[in-house]
Amino acid sequence: MASEVGPESEEAAPSPRGGFGEGLAQALEASLPRLSYLDLDKDVEFRNELIDDKEFDIPQVDTPPTLESILNETDDEDEPFVLEDPTLLNIDTFDTHSYDTSSVASSDSGDRTNLKRKKKLLDSFSVHGSVMRHSLLKGISAQIVSAADKVDAGLPTAIAVSRLIAVGTSHGLALIFDQNQALRLCLGSTSVGGQYGAISALSINHDCSRLLCGFAKGQMTMWDLASGKLLRSITDAHPPGTAILHIKFTDDPTLAICNDSGGSVFELTFKRVMGVRTCESRCLFSGSKGEVCCIEPLHSKAELKDHPITQFSLLAMASLTKILVIGLKPSLKVWMTFPYGRMDPSSVPLLAWHFVAANNYVNPTLAFCRGDVVHFLLVKRDESGAIHVTKQKHLHLYYDLINFTWINSRTIVLLDSVEKLHVIDRLTQEELETVEMSEVQLVYNSSHFKSLATGGNVSQALALVGEKACYQSISSYGGQIFYLGTKSVYVMTLRSWRERVDHLLKQECLTEALALAWSFHEGKAKAVVGLSGDASKRKAIVADRMVEILFHCADRALKKCPDQGKIQVMEQHFQDTVPVVVDYCLRLQRRDLLFSQMYDKFSENSVAKGVFLECLEPYILSDQLVGITAQVMKDLLIHFQDKKLMENVEALIVHMDITSLDIQQDFSGLVTAFRSRVICSFSQVVLMCWENRLYDAMIYVYNRGMNEFISPMEKLFKVIAPPLSAGKSLTDEQVIMGNKLLVYISCCLAGRAYPLGDIPEDLVPLVKNQVFEFLIRLHSAEASSEEEIYPYICTLLHFDTREFLNVLALTFEDFKNDKQALEYQQRIVDILLKVMVENSDFTPSQVGCLFTFLARQLAKPDNTLFVNRTLFDQVLEFLCSPDDDSRHAERQQVLLELLQAGGIVQFEESRLIRMAERAEFYQICEFMYEREHQYDRIIDCYLRDPLREEEVFNYIHNILSIPGHSPEEKQSVWQKAMLHIEELVALNPCKAAELVATHFSGQVEAIIHKLQNPFLLFQFLRSLLDPRAVTHREIPRGMDEIDVTCHVLAKAPQCSREGISMNQESLQASPYITEQFIDLLCQYNPHQVIDTLQVLESYRLEETIQITQKYQLLEVCAYLLEKKGDVHGAFLIMLERLQSRLQEFTKESENVREDPSFKDVEEILVETIALCQRNSQSLNQQQREALWFPLLEAMMAPQKLSSSSAPPRHAESLKSLTMQVLDSTAAFIALPSILQRILQDPVYGRGRLGEIQGLILGMLDTFNYEQTLLETTTNLLNHDLHWSLCNLRASVTRGLNPKQDYCCICLQQYRRRQEVADDIVVFSCGHLYHSLCLLNKECTVGTGSQARWMCYRCNSSNKIGKLGENASDVKKGQLAQAQVKTSPSCSSPRGDSAAKKTPSEPGLDPQQTQAFDQLCRLYRGTSRLALLTELSQNQSSDSHRLLGISKSSPTLHSVFQNENFQLHLTPPPLTED
Repeated sequence: MASEVGPESEEAAPSPRGGFGEGLAQALEASLPRLSYLDLDKDVEFRNELIDDKEFDIPQVDTPPTLESILNETDDEDEPFVLEDPTLLNIDTFDTHSYDTSSVASSDSGDRTNLKRKKKLLDSFSVHGSVMRHSLLKGISAQIVSAADKVDAGLPTAIAVSRLIAVGTSHGLALIFDQNQALRLCLGSTSVGGQYGAISALSINHDCSRLLCGFAKGQMTMWDLASGKLLRSITDAHPPGTAILHIKFTDDPTLAICNDSGGSVFELTFKRVMGVRTCESRCLFSGSKGEVCCIEPLHSKAELKDHPITQFSLLAMASLTKILVIGLKPSLKVWMTFPYGRMDPSSVPLLAWHFVAANNYVNPTLAFCRGDVVHFLLVKRDESGAIHVTKQKHLHLYYDLINFTWINSRTIVLLDSVEKLHVIDRLTQEELETVEMSEVQLVYNSSHFKSLATGGNVSQALALVGEKACYQSISSYGGQIFYLGTKSVYVMTLRSWRERVDHLLKQECLTEALALAWSFHEGKAKAVVGLSGDASKRKAIVADRMVEILFHCADRALKKCPDQGKIQVMEQHFQDTVPVVVDYCLRLQRRDLLFSQMYDKFSENSVAKGVFLECLEPYILSDQLVGITAQVMKDLLIHFQDKKLMENVEALIVHMDITSLDIQQDFSGLVTAFRSRVICSFSQVVLMCWENRLYDAMIYVYNRGMNEFISPMEKLFKVIAPPLSAGKSLTDEQVIMGNKLLVYISCCLAGRAYPLGDIPEDLVPLVKNQVFEFLIRLHSAEASSEEEIYPYICTLLHFDTREFLNVLALTFEDFKNDKQALEYQQRIVDILLKVMVENSDFTPSQVGCLFTFLARQLAKPDNTLFVNRTLFDQVLEFLCSPDDDSRHAERQQVLLELLQAGGIVQFEESRLIRMAERAEFYQICEFMYEREHQYDRIIDCYLRDPLREEEVFNYIHNILSIPGHSPEEKQSVWQKAMLHIEELVALNPCKAAELVATHFSGQVEAIIHKLQNPFLLFQFLRSLLDPRAVTHREIPRGMDEIDVTCHVLAKAPQCSREGISMNQESLQASPYITEQFIDLLCQYNPHQVIDTLQVLESYRLEETIQITQKYQLLEVCAYLLEKKGDVHGAFLIMLERLQSRLQEFTKESENVREDPSFKDVEEILVETIALCQRNSQSLNQQQREALWFPLLEAMMAPQKLSSSSAPPRHAESLKSLTMQVLDSTAAFIALPSILQRILQDPVYGRGRLGEIQGLILGMLDTFNYEQTLLETTTNLLNHDLHWSLCNLRASVTRGLNPKQDYCCICLQQYRRRQEVADDIVVFSCGHLYHSLCLLNKECTVGTGSQARWMCYRCNSSNKIGKLGENASDVKKGQLAQAQVKTSPSCSSPRGDSAAKKTPSEPGLDPQQTQAFDQLCRLYRGTSRLALLTELSQNQSSDSHRLLGISKSSPTLHSVFQNENFQLHLTPPPLTED
């Protein structure tokens, strides 16, 4: 029970105004409008704006936790609270990133927001204007400063706002102000303040009759705001030594809630029994189980006093780890708990209730946050009386919050940790405005959260939160937010829509003001205040204001226009304003305003007038502006004419609705623009359009203004008809007019207006009839005697036959059962036939187009046309005339199109084929043969057609390959191809060979017998057998064999070998085919014989050697002998060639280095050396000497015979070649043997060693180089071996660190096992086992002393049955065979002597062997010696490829081809000891 204060003991309050200046109060209107505290937001305005679709309902907890269970929970900040029902929380919505902590002392060092992730909101700073009005309450601010100076009231510490404004001070006083900022009461005294400390919390009840004050030392007082009397002094409602952080009245005037710095929450019940006022206290939440630092009871307005949720008296509490919502009535009950998740420990928990309209219901919404994420919970009661909570779309910010305030149900105001105010639209989450609040010098409640007045006995976590706590410095009421500064009080409220627009106008942001006003007009603006009524009424109000702004814009633009300067500067000035005025006038549909007052204003300035007229163009072209006054139309056309923009004029005319205008007035301006006098008749307007080539405008005026559709055609025909009838070519302008005429006729016949729109439905039949009547006129109106009949149709046919017939075809498609239309159709067809068949001026292509058109019409199922069949016969004879060689391809194509269009039914097929063959229309013949399935005859068509003869190969292949043809048809094609095989080979040998390999592989011998031309046979076999074959262009007819050979060799492009795969079995059975090809190759291309033999397989060596000997191809013969195995025979042939070339070389006396004979000697020598090198590996020493010594003797023999008079360059050349032989010989024959051989020579044995001194010294230099290379290689290999052994030693001796101290199989501590024979096995993966457990799980590989342990856990997912012995059975990346360390599990001696290792036992133990295997796999790679050997072999094979044996390529077994090959360019890593 709190201390009781009776009526007789209540302190008398001091005089309400004593000691303070009574004249300081000024009307609030002086600084801001009167504080009109707003009622609840009108729900009707938001019924159509529903909550975001992403919201989800939190299901009701079946058994809600009791208050006792929550009080008994451990509230550890390091472990966030977890709901019993995890479905109540979407964990993904919370930020779980790690954060830093700091001590209380260091928390003042700076803002902690730089530790937050920078998660930006959407770019929401579109034109919203200034949303909030920021005003200083000068009267209250002045009196706070005066009270501190005059009566030592102290600095302000807390504020509470209702219909009165209460400000608490640091010396225990409470200053009460009314709406006019007049000081009404000063409650308390400095003496009491010295006893109780500073006022730390204030609360005014809903009827503004009571004030609760909480103090820094823990006391609470209740005051009567009407009389200023102290009603209660409460000193024992909560534990002593803690400051009051919050004190809140509930909607029940007898119930309040307080929260102290110990983190506890208490319920205060006020009673009055027999005139004695009492206060009962009940603990709702104990600070020993978790510290609450923010409380917020749900307050309802008078309008919502009957809301079903109010009977629960809900209270939201925010601890350091979670949110709790409890009900105080009818009994204490916990309705919801909600953990924060991970957050910054210095961030401030915030709570705020507000009633929000959603789904046509008004329910309270709780907003809570701690850090940078705001969560919204919608609370509602169901029919059973239970409370449901719906989690709505949360708001992610990029800053930490220290205050959250609802200003209405759609707009929230946030204050971040750097004192910036953010206005947010809740539904769209768009940031409307940011306001800097540092000038307020906001009061913080840090000292109360640290409880400095009672000794600072608070937790470190609560003190850290209090660094940015400003709960008691910000208060909201009626849509207004009050901020308490150290010397002032500020109020923030939403501006009305007019204020926001006017604010932009004062800053001369006219465009932004209009954009903002338009958003109000369209209902898309945010935070709208001051607009009421239905939508039409609101639009009317805003439209009136926008009109005023538009006038202001126009006046300002004219007033601030530069009087002089460049015209471009003036245009740019008006470009910033005039288009905006025009746009908004049209948006508001105020054309009367635009073309009267606005146009009159801008017409005062010629530049502004021009800009205004140019602004109208895009609206006219987009059909947004149809009707224009006569004067504006006149000025518009004159303006564009002055700027030479006649195309723009035409585009404007065709988009105007001239039927609603007075043509004599409106187009007088047009005429004036074109001529210097006013002409008011339609004909003269049309004439002016004609003279300026505005053809579209002319047609538009005729059609829309006069309903005349034929006159434009007549005028256009008069231009294009004369040159066409005279056979002259048309100019570009005339071609344009002709194309417009065709499009215009097409539009008229289709019922469409030209150039856009549609002809009125009632005029469509009339227009079609008029056009048909016009086209079929026999003569024009002004016809001369020489005019041909049907001039209009003739003109269109001559201009573009195909397009005109297409127009007619589209028109005929629309004909139904209209009798008159069908008559017109037949009439036009008759005229077309009469004109084109009887007139020789038309080309075959034009005649063919006509009959193709007729064939399509006649092929229709509902055809009613009649065409004499004899006309088709006449056309056929005309197109197939053999005497006319002109336009051959054109006539054939026309006839083909006619047949494909259905005209085939009009002809006798046999006669058609005869005429086509006679005219050499092979495509026509192919079309007819295909209809009759005579596919074999189509081959003749391709072969006779020089333009398509290459396509015969694909045709034959398709017929023989693609299903759908009968065996008889395929057989006939196969026989025809065989009959013409020689012609096919001559046409393209490569394609012919591909065809033979695919479909005629069994007839190769027969085909060879048919080919009489040897070179043709050579080309065919080469394409068939040689993968490197080339194809040849067409061989001209009439060439003899020599001409053919020269032609093909000169013009032989490369040919792809794709698809040619001759059956090797048939070639093996008939090797003479390959040998015949080799014989021909020796004749026609001997230089390619060796390369070809390397890829061929199906030939006999003996016969092939005879062929090469017949043609004296010694090099090829040597290659074949070597392949046969007769190395010595091949060497003798190469040696003979070398000696002959040396003899030729020694006879030359000049240009040794450049003479071809020296190059020949060098090339043959290289080939001979390569032959000896390839075969020396398989020969013994005597056989090697039989190869190398004759070669050396052959090179030294010319030097013995040379005299002193020989050119010095001869000797140098021979010595260099001899040195090359010696270097190569030294690789296979010992050096002493070489020297002995030289000294045994009679010439050098008699003292002429000086001549070969250079050779001997060169051999010694080579020896020194090779010795150095060997030593270097040995050192490298030894270094590699040493590095590998060091790594092996480090790997097998490194200690292992287990992850846990228990066995991963039996889960027992490794020291608790007492078995004598049990070891502890630790793997390099960190898992620990008992050896007996591993044995039971069969985790060993091998038997006996070579057994290896396997990690059971790492290999359990890879094991099927027993573990395999090979490491390849384990998936890559798993530590299956890890390094292992064993140690006894107890200190007793082992009983198993076999398990012990003796020091003298050689080799590695199983664990070391396992570690060595792993190291080898880790550093597996190619050795340096292998790389050097491979590079040496590759270089040798590249140098001597010419005589290489055709075996499997060495690169296939190369280390570089290994997919696991890696070249390590960095030094090996260092291994820790």
